[in-house]
Amino acid sequence: MTQEERRIYLIRELQHEMPQYENLAIPDTEDQQWRLLRSLFNVRPPYPASKDFLKVQDEYLSEMIRQRGITVACDLPRVKNDPKITLWQGDITTLRCDAIVNAANSALLGCWQPCHSCIDNIVHSLSGVELRIKCNEIMQAQGHEEETGTAKITPAYNLPCKYVLHTVGPIISGPLRKSDCDLLASCYQSCLELAAENEVQSIAFCCISTGVFHFPQERAAEIAVKTVRSFLETDSSIQQVIFNVFTDKDLEIYQKLLNN
Repeated sequence: MTQEERRIYLIRELQHEMPQYENLAIPDTEDQQWRLLRSLFNVRPPYPASKDFLKVQDEYLSEMIRQRGITVACDLPRVKNDPKITLWQGDITTLRCDAIVNAANSALLGCWQPCHSCIDNIVHSLSGVELRIKCNEIMQAQGHEEETGTAKITPAYNLPCKYVLHTVGPIISGPLRKSDCDLLASCYQSCLELAAENEVQSIAFCCISTGVFHFPQERAAEIAVKTVRSFLETDSSIQQVIFNVFTDKDLEIYQKLLNN
């Protein structure tokens, strides 16, 4: 199959699974077809997928990720005064390392809003439907929503990394409180502890809670750097912590903090 044939096959299979979308016309262009496919991934409930579907999906996503380009974490430069810390501006879903951190919501099932710009959406979109299925298994066994400040680990499926660590950051709706700061620190601490338990040697953090959860960027970065540095002082298993930033503002904030 070509990439186009795989894409159309997947769209049609998903439309068959979800009859409410069967009347959606398949667009002519590659970008529009991917947008439709991604949207169907985003709204697909976590029921089992057939082996044939997963085979084509994995071939499609693996090739797409290869074409987008992969960044090898161990090749990235380290911070001058912190040989285990890397600052990198880029797309976390292109990063080949042991684990990346996903800023999840308390349901831990990914973002259901088609093509939303949050990290939760793109992580689930590019790893494939098995990630939501796995997260649902974890949540069904747990029996309640994920608490803020904790973390869970899953395979990364089609992403270049090995694992995804899912953590729920605090949501800020008023003045920042000490409890919010403590919960954000707990997100980083929980991820680091879980990474060490699973023999993860390289881990990439997104800027947890600073997007739609509205945690102030500068304070969030201060908490992230302080928590990571403190952990690395006593842990010898993790060899590289990557602070992955997307915006120029976050890059500037972390540069100032890490150069101190």
